[in-house]
Amino acid sequence: MTDPDDSKVTDSRVLAAMSHPLRRRLMDVLKVHGPATASALAARTDQAIPNISHHLKVLSAAGLIEEAPELAKDRRERWWRLVAPTVRWVTGDFDDDPARQAVSNAAVSLGLDRQFNLVRAWFAVREERPEWNGAAFSVDKWLQLTPAELGELEQEILAVLDRWERRTPPEDEQLREPVFVFTHGVPGQP
Repeated sequence: MTDPDDSKVTDSRVLAAMSHPLRRRLMDVLKVHGPATASALAARTDQAIPNISHHLKVLSAAGLIEEAPELAKDRRERWWRLVAPTVRWVTGDFDDDPARQAVSNAAVSLGLDRQFNLVRAWFAVREERPEWNGAAFSVDKWLQLTPAELGELEQEILAVLDRWERRTPPEDEQLREPVFVFTHGVPGQP
């Protein structure tokens, strides 16, 4: 499936499996809420259980999720968890073959759609959540970088995000909710 060191996808079949909108959403739900059954995932995504089961089989065959049998109360119950907490890929790794490149391009497009739709969904309801209005942020910058410097910037940003992801939230009785953060660094022209 992936490079064992950093969960980097290098197989276009794995990339294709995770590049379906519902499968991507299922992976997000498992990341945010932890292991779950098909029925729990169906409830969280407002989908039919057979549909969820089908997509779980595809994700499992791709090595992106696995069963968590230790969580089952009996032999009929099947729990699922992510294999790796983070999955990433580099588009250039798929440029060696037009078919692989097409899969990578589709994955990028679907990922961008998902990211922007999550942000748009927030703006559609933000007036109903005034406690978050001062905290939600957006930023963009134009930087002058070499490809190596962009790679260095990526590593620094990932280190910050990893630190926040791995932290143990303080037990201060404050309500913490899932927060979606995304960043892109691409060459462009203003």
